[in-house]
Amino acid sequence: MDNEKKLEKIAKEVRKDILQMLADGGHFGGALSCVELLTTLYFDQLKENDNFILSKAHASTTLYSILSKKGIIDKKILKTYGKKNSCLGVHAETHLIPGIEFSCGSLGHGLSFGTGMALANKINNKDGRIYVLLGDGELEEGSVWEAAMFAAHHNLNNLVAIIDYNKIQSMGRIKDIINLEPLAEKWKAFGWDVLEVDGHDFTDLLKVFKLISNFKNKP
Repeated sequence: MDNEKKLEKIAKEVRKDILQMLADGGHFGGALSCVELLTTLYFDQLKENDNFILSKAHASTTLYSILSKKGIIDKKILKTYGKKNSCLGVHAETHLIPGIEFSCGSLGHGLSFGTGMALANKINNKDGRIYVLLGDGELEEGSVWEAAMFAAHHNLNNLVAIIDYNKIQSMGRIKDIINLEPLAEKWKAFGWDVLEVDGHDFTDLLKVFKLISNFKNKP
């Protein structure tokens, strides 16, 4: 089985887990829109010294499923998601299960946290990249852009911000609430290298993650 076929098989299983966890309701869109991305990250890209931060907290079910497939948490506890006394909350928390780098919930803070981790790695001469997954609605938070400026100023080329640009948030479509366009140009203007990719295409995702390693001077 080639790599893409393997990833596709895992992604289908993750989607099934998400639907089962959210059977009583929840954030279907935000969880399903990052399945292929997280599958590629965890089963092809992340190395031992890398860290992943889920800033878009409403995709916790995706991360829980991935962690179970990696053997980090027991698959049996997925059935307890969102229930009383469960360690799998609607928003993931670091002290409840292993594999969670950042307690998420209030949007807009994940990139700041990741920027701090990336800078600390630089100061301490530690290898490894910090990957942060943000939602597009989350980009309406000012702290995201403060972190983006800080990361560029300090040349944090060990930091990768991934924006799940599905163009919809809880209250409606992004373009009708706060239009983010031209989004790629904004990040470039803030001093970042930018790549755009179909987040559901494993071929494209694998190519883009290989390209990231060629970027040496910018986040």
